[in-house]
Amino acid sequence: MPADGSVKLKEKVRALPNEPGVYLMKDRLGRIIYVGKAKMLKKRVSSYFQRGRARAIAQPKIKALISHIHDFDTIEVKSEPEALLLESNLIKQWKPRYNTDFTDDKRFLLVRVDLSLELPRFTLTRIRKDQRSRYFGPFPHSSMLRKTLSQMRQKFGVLLADGIPQKQTDGRWQLYDDVRQDIYSHDNLISTTGYRHRVEQACEFLQGKSREWLESLRNEMQTAATKLHFEKAAELRDVISALEGTLHRTRKFERDQTLLRSDNEALTTLEKELKLSGLPQNIECFDISHISGTFVVASMVHFTEGRPDKDQYRRFKIKSFIGNDDYRAMEEVVGRRYRRLAKENKPMPDLVVIDGGRGQIAAALKAFIAIGVEPPALIGLAKKHETIIFPDERDPLNLSINDPGLNLLQRLRDEAHRFANTYNADLRSKKLRESILDDVPGLGPKRRVALLTHFGSIDKLRAASALDIAHAEGIGPKFAAELHTYLHRESTSKKPANPELPHE
Repeated sequence: MPADGSVKLKEKVRALPNEPGVYLMKDRLGRIIYVGKAKMLKKRVSSYFQRGRARAIAQPKIKALISHIHDFDTIEVKSEPEALLLESNLIKQWKPRYNTDFTDDKRFLLVRVDLSLELPRFTLTRIRKDQRSRYFGPFPHSSMLRKTLSQMRQKFGVLLADGIPQKQTDGRWQLYDDVRQDIYSHDNLISTTGYRHRVEQACEFLQGKSREWLESLRNEMQTAATKLHFEKAAELRDVISALEGTLHRTRKFERDQTLLRSDNEALTTLEKELKLSGLPQNIECFDISHISGTFVVASMVHFTEGRPDKDQYRRFKIKSFIGNDDYRAMEEVVGRRYRRLAKENKPMPDLVVIDGGRGQIAAALKAFIAIGVEPPALIGLAKKHETIIFPDERDPLNLSINDPGLNLLQRLRDEAHRFANTYNADLRSKKLRESILDDVPGLGPKRRVALLTHFGSIDKLRAASALDIAHAEGIGPKFAAELHTYLHRESTSKKPANPELPHE
């Protein structure tokens, strides 16, 4: 920094009050590079410009900060707690370079276990590296954490960062060498499955430690705040927030893993019970919905690896006939769906599920024959006794009510039913909204058609002004005003909540 610049800064420092506040250090381009708080601004800021201070400081980053300070601003506040809050907000707003560096240096330790490995081990890290691993912490006291991990290794017989396991000829693993194995009470030779059971127990132990640690930190923060140790309280608050986030993510991770295991079990069961050639990774299910033969629609839902894949959902209006015939409707929509897949050279699902019994599944099979496409595995699910129906000579199949494969088929069927009913309700709601024009005094069929042609829908007509309505063919200003008043007096329906979804 030039000499004249140094003089100006010292003059600026001398003018500062000895009051609480926040200071913002700037570089020669005016960029904020550090935000700090002070109980007494003059005393704190002047410490940055004392002769020889940079040389006396051991930390390179603080030396670098001081060497880059070209100017500063201050904000005076009423109290130290207010300064602490303002400092936090300004750091979030400006993200100064040196605040970020110091924060990184102060990151507390996490325990990481990568469950994708054949033999997961517990290691220490300061950064979350991926989504497939589980993390525990943060833990502010590294010495206590390392002691905890050492105790955990002895208690559960798991691997930490050290240890080089050796695979034996019988497929088991020797976790430690001959000297170290005498230290631990657990068997040194273990199968992969047995070792993973140890890992699960160790994870439960760390989860409990995290909750215990969280409660201790809350008490410590409260004590610090009571004693007006605001910096300590703020530091503990940040650790508590991070630990609560870790516990939340861990619970989500555990829930996702439970669902994943459940889905895999269900797919494996279906492969076995339905005698499929492989896991049914992609399943599609059809349902027909109507009200007394009107508003007949169909739905198709798609599950990938046991979970809903809503981007591949489809819904259908029945086009080939008018009336109430579930079998014809099923034949039409199945034919339309798989004719398109065949035409576009897209893969067929591993399993097709039809909501219904023999009549519905016969109609679906007829559709495949008509379009000349070899059907994938095909079953019906008859709701009365949750009976699985096959299109060939096999006897109907009834699985246990708690069978994971049956439960997956029920979720498919119920989702298809919900999706079809939602579409049906949307169509009925649209028809009811359009029928309001039938009751408008003085509005005949010709002008009704003119209005719908001009605006495209009743919703757009209702949103139009009287002046806009008057531009439609055959509608004058006087009648447009009367119609506008009528529509807004009678408007009790809402627009459909669901967005348009792909049709087949």
